[in-house]
Amino acid sequence: MRPIRLDGAAHWLGRRLAPLIAPLLASMLLLLAPALAGAGPVDWHEVPATAEGRQWWDSGSLRFDREGRLSVLSRFQPPAPAEGEGEDDGRTAARPAIGTLYVMQLDCDQALYRDTSVNGLPRWQAEWRPVAGDGLMTSVLNEACAAATASR
Repeated sequence: MRPIRLDGAAHWLGRRLAPLIAPLLASMLLLLAPALAGAGPVDWHEVPATAEGRQWWDSGSLRFDREGRLSVLSRFQPPAPAEGEGEDDGRTAARPAIGTLYVMQLDCDQALYRDTSVNGLPRWQAEWRPVAGDGLMTSVLNEACAAATASR
């Protein structure tokens, strides 16, 4: 009788369970993200969709830091693949992508943003980027900055 190799069994099990566990973990992250960001109740505001996808920002997460930059929780969802695009192995039902959660800093005066956290993982030394040319980010910056300024 041959001994069972655990490294091969673990690899096989990991390949089988990963597609089942990943959506569950992503769903839990969506539910827990406001608490992780130190925010109050989630109040998503969707900006106009573009060809790049859809995006929401959470008005309950708006916070200014000492330098006057605004922090906001945002969710991005890429567009659904057109029929016939992408790989479909026949094992998964068609379902929309959950999206990606970002904690962003916004420089309202200079129209700049940087992602300080992506799906709960910090991005140390994230670089500032202009929102110009990105319709979703332009809308998020304009709406979140206007809401935060009005509530100050």
